[in-house]
Amino acid sequence: MANLFRNLSGLHARYISGYFVLYEKFFSAEPLVSQSHNIETLDFNINSSLPSRFNTLNIGIGARSDPSQDLFQNPFNIMPSRRRRREPSNDDIGAKKSRSHLQKREIPTEFSKKRCLVWFHEYTGPNEDTLGPEGMEKFCEDIGVEPENIVMLALAYKLDAKNMGFFTHDEWMKGMTELQCDTIEKLQNRLEYLRALLNDPPTFKNIYRFAFDFARDKDQRSMDMDTAKAMLSLVLGKNWPLFSFFHQFLEQTKLKVINKDQWCNILEFSRAIQPDLENYDEDGAWPVMLDEFVEWLKEQRRAAANTEMLSAT
Repeated sequence: MANLFRNLSGLHARYISGYFVLYEKFFSAEPLVSQSHNIETLDFNINSSLPSRFNTLNIGIGARSDPSQDLFQNPFNIMPSRRRRREPSNDDIGAKKSRSHLQKREIPTEFSKKRCLVWFHEYTGPNEDTLGPEGMEKFCEDIGVEPENIVMLALAYKLDAKNMGFFTHDEWMKGMTELQCDTIEKLQNRLEYLRALLNDPPTFKNIYRFAFDFARDKDQRSMDMDTAKAMLSLVLGKNWPLFSFFHQFLEQTKLKVINKDQWCNILEFSRAIQPDLENYDEDGAWPVMLDEFVEWLKEQRRAAANTEMLSAT
């Protein structure tokens, strides 16, 4: 501290000397009051005179013409002010967030079996080798696909899954390796490919046939009627103009199950026979169930036509 004041005295000798001259002049000035004045008058004169004299010295009271030269108030004012850091602009903040987002969402390009296995166990217990219904629900939620969406059937087909609602470790690893998917994002990017499979007639036929064995009880050779109606609605409900009639037919039929031959012929019938049934051949080699459906539908249409004629008259 002593060194600092020595430096100050050297640098600002003229100013400090000036202060002392004013100081001496101040205290050598004529008395503020005469001896005959009383204490009250003395007090008034001192209080009224001090402010103006301190203003003359530019210290203590009042505004200063140049605060940077007020060395007696704060000798450290000679230090250069710290340069303020530039506030980041909106563009800077946005660019930083964008870079951070890209780093977080960066998808590894090369397929990793280790990463694929870790992903599988996100939906199973650590020592389990089968992804079950609870894990399947979370899996569908993660990839953004409803469990009843037909694209899940296409995925099961690619994994060659044997049981509806389950993926085994081996099915997962084999199928995901073929798809080259080891993360949620990679599979999401392949959903359009899976949907495209459904629009390819030969591939769709394979998926349709796969669906029968995938959905039926493994201790039964046939599919129960409730499961059959649900699966037919999934695979044919949007593409077969006669499906709503066929569903009504199944609702009233006495059949309890559908076998694989019937299942496969339903697809062929939906593709070959026109909605007006004009090209249906009674002598064709269709299963009896489909012959009965045609007879039932013709009867429904005749009854509707008769009702319309009666209403018109």
